[in-house]
Amino acid sequence: MKTGGSSCSLPGFTRSQLCRWSACPAGLGPGQTQLPGSTPRLPLTWAELDWSPSSDPHLLAGHVRAHSLGVVAEPSFKRYPGHPGVWKMLTAAVCVALLGCLHAQELQGHISVILLGATGDLARKYLWQGLFQLYLDEAGKGHSFRFHGAALTTTEQGQEVIAKVLESLSCPKDTAPARCAELKDQFQQLSEYRRLKTAEDYLALSKDIEAWVQREGLQEVGRVFYFSVPPFAYADIARNINSSCRPGPGAWLRVALEKPFGHDHSSAQQLATELGSFFQEDEMYRVDHYLGKQVVAQILPFRDQNREALDGLWNRHHVERVEIIMKETVDAEGRTSFYEEYGVIRDVLQNHLSEILTLVAMELPRNVSSSEAVLQHKLQAFRALRGLQKGSAVLGQYQAYSEQVRRELQKPDGFHSLTPTFAGILVHIDNLRWEGVPFILMSGKALDERVSYVRILFKNQACCVQSEKHWVPDQSRCLPQQIVFYIGHGELGSPAVLVSRNLFRPSLPSASWKEVPGQPELHLFGRPLSDYYAYSPVREQDAYSILISHIFHHRKDSFITTENLLASWIFWTPLLDSLAHEVPRLYPGGAENGHLLDFEFSGNHLAFSQQPLEQLVPGPGSGPTPSDFQVLRAKYRESPLISAWPEELIAKLADDIEATAVQAVRRFGKFHLALSGGSSPVALFQQLATGHYGFPWAHTHLWLADERCVPLWDPESNFQGLQVHLLQHVRVPYYNIHPMPVHLRQRLCAEEDRGAQVYAEEISALVANSSFDLVLLGMGTDGHTASLFPQSPTGLDGEQLVVLTKSPFRPYQRMSLSLPLINRARKVAVLVMGRMKREIAVLVSRVGHEPRKWPISGVLPDSGQLVWYMDYEAFLG
Repeated sequence: MKTGGSSCSLPGFTRSQLCRWSACPAGLGPGQTQLPGSTPRLPLTWAELDWSPSSDPHLLAGHVRAHSLGVVAEPSFKRYPGHPGVWKMLTAAVCVALLGCLHAQELQGHISVILLGATGDLARKYLWQGLFQLYLDEAGKGHSFRFHGAALTTTEQGQEVIAKVLESLSCPKDTAPARCAELKDQFQQLSEYRRLKTAEDYLALSKDIEAWVQREGLQEVGRVFYFSVPPFAYADIARNINSSCRPGPGAWLRVALEKPFGHDHSSAQQLATELGSFFQEDEMYRVDHYLGKQVVAQILPFRDQNREALDGLWNRHHVERVEIIMKETVDAEGRTSFYEEYGVIRDVLQNHLSEILTLVAMELPRNVSSSEAVLQHKLQAFRALRGLQKGSAVLGQYQAYSEQVRRELQKPDGFHSLTPTFAGILVHIDNLRWEGVPFILMSGKALDERVSYVRILFKNQACCVQSEKHWVPDQSRCLPQQIVFYIGHGELGSPAVLVSRNLFRPSLPSASWKEVPGQPELHLFGRPLSDYYAYSPVREQDAYSILISHIFHHRKDSFITTENLLASWIFWTPLLDSLAHEVPRLYPGGAENGHLLDFEFSGNHLAFSQQPLEQLVPGPGSGPTPSDFQVLRAKYRESPLISAWPEELIAKLADDIEATAVQAVRRFGKFHLALSGGSSPVALFQQLATGHYGFPWAHTHLWLADERCVPLWDPESNFQGLQVHLLQHVRVPYYNIHPMPVHLRQRLCAEEDRGAQVYAEEISALVANSSFDLVLLGMGTDGHTASLFPQSPTGLDGEQLVVLTKSPFRPYQRMSLSLPLINRARKVAVLVMGRMKREIAVLVSRVGHEPRKWPISGVLPDSGQLVWYMDYEAFLG
């Protein structure tokens, strides 16, 4: 039996002549005798021939076989002397009936699918089944296929593996066993294994494809290469495909790539550059299999089909929080070499959960069917994500992990891994729709259940008078209001979309989604299933089958573009770097975890809800913890000194600033606060933003003690740091915020723009006697403060209130309050933190008033108070 095409061999007629006569109904493909519900119409009928086959049973002694790959017709006709020429017309009619679909097939052409890594775990479990499903879906629609499994395995071994895989393929549940066996047999005959290693191997494959296409009289439409191989092999394979195995002119190339796509932004950029030198962006399909899961793929259509109901709800005014969760019961045993390199954040959060986050948070395009529009809106969502801090994450590791690593990777007995197997991340989005709404991303191994979902929990401001037993699910506003995209597993056991009945009745396509039957015992998220409108897919489909179909149909919105990939890594890489040496919390695994991994969020910070057992109950000889020390009060340079551990020091300074603010507002009706930039005040800003609800922000004026000469939106700008960590979290009237005018007339700190004089005039006009109520300063390792440097005497004396200075560090140009203006303040607080400041702290404690050598030594308010706030590392080393 021939495979991959059709043939008709009749004396006196060429294949092309027969095909030119065919008139197959639109949509009729190989293996179909008619369209559903229709009657085939042949170009010639027996009546038109004025002849009936029943008139002479000896005329037709033919044998015809039709199957879904095409047709083999072997008719033999005996002359009928009473009807000269009839046999020719009969031959044409029979071949037309049998080969009508071939015409459509030839118009569409041939497609080759090459699965690289065809003997690997992913290919055996999912990809061959996905290719079989593609064949089932598309073979009757005018294309012919061949499937080439390829790997480095020898031909004999590879053929043996592939044969077992092909035998294990399954058909949809509604397929009859006999039909399924027939389809599997067809697919097996279209599939082959070959070893692909060298450029010559790829060239030989290309020539074989071309020879097949030519022999079958087909036209090549395109080639799909699916990379189910490690990323380190991508470049060599891409080079071989580009040089030796591209299809000819007029045919397309599509390349599917499996994650991981890099380890951080730098490696992702390098890999993208390498691949970009061989393939065009339109040819690459980076696969994230979560985008093929039915419920994930339904998020955008659901939002689109329910626009009217969701338009007023899908925003910060109504959404309390969003949870994006993937829990696993399995551990990393057998995969520790991969996990040691990537960990849970790179394995799950940077890709699967981030992609889902963008689908939930992105602005909805007018046309969700436009791949280009969807991808652009996803990119905008990535760019709106607020940068992550170390405090945005909690990490865990199941207790058996390090022992598994030691065993599998032959590590020494004393080795302890820092790789997290559990992570919870708090994400915020800086745009008008989602400002202030926490997005919680969480994933882990060895947890109590296997489940994945997206839960949008809405704010509930109702207060019901009647008791809960009288609440009606579709009427009571006091019941929880939520939308859940239930990706799979868990209590429900299957994918579903759930909408609280007291929200709205959702619209889903009835052809592909059905209502879930009631299960009285089942509770989800604290409520019985009957409290939800619940819908599940009519037919469950594997994610890889869906994505392979999308590759075939050029659906780019189901894949990750280079631009979106790099945007994701730009977001995640700084957090990963900051957590590289963090020790994760150990947990036993499974149900024994109890509440050990529960976490809480406040502002921008996540923290475990309970301390680990060894800290709750210190054993004999336990070392001191920060809470064992009290805030130390002493003198430093004849001024009050407050010293403590960093957390307690920041809390004390925040309390003191609030007390000063309250007192100033009570006396003068306003509070003028000047703040320095740098890294030290960041924790203070966050503390003021999240823990001081009695702060009189409405009466506070915020000034800058110094500024770098960069645009205010630049990440290096002190004002930008103030904006990110404080201003966007508190309610300060915008006219009370006074950034330094370093960027005037599209120039930075130009003398002729008089920016320093403008700021000085503003201070003189608004601040009584130009005396700030409080100035917060820091101290550099060279003794500088604000932007007053030892190498730059400007601003250390004289009448100028604000000056332009030169820094020894980039950016070199700065603007700063002068030392005389600082010393007019009613109170000056100097914050010094970190072991790097220990040396300068000791030195400054011994010097006198030498501001030209040590500008910080010149800080001494004329009639106000100076207080030093120094953590133990800076003060005691």
